[in-house]
Amino acid sequence: MRRSVPDTSALERLIQVAHGDTGQSRIVANFLLAWWNAAECGGFDLTDVWGVDATLAVDMLRVFALLAGCQRYPDAMGYGKHFEQIVRAWRPALKDRVNANPNRGREDKEEGETL
Repeated sequence: MRRSVPDTSALERLIQVAHGDTGQSRIVANFLLAWWNAAECGGFDLTDVWGVDATLAVDMLRVFALLAGCQRYPDAMGYGKHFEQIVRAWRPALKDRVNANPNRGREDKEEGETL
């Protein structure tokens, strides 16, 4: 599935929010990190969406649809460095392990290529 501009725009807006230090930033970071590596960074409680404004909730929905459709990790889509920064900010205990992400190296694979 090819990414659409609105979907990637929503992802990029969420990445920017996750770099903040607000309660909404924490929720967005948790959402994004559950996609990055749920086993290490934790899952996402869907009721946490209640704690973000409607615009962010819609962006989260768009990103959820994006990842469901493309079935790729964020680093395979060129967002690895951004997610590493989010890990360092919101999961400092994992900062030394960020390069141990099991998804590392997938960013060079072509869409549809078997890993």
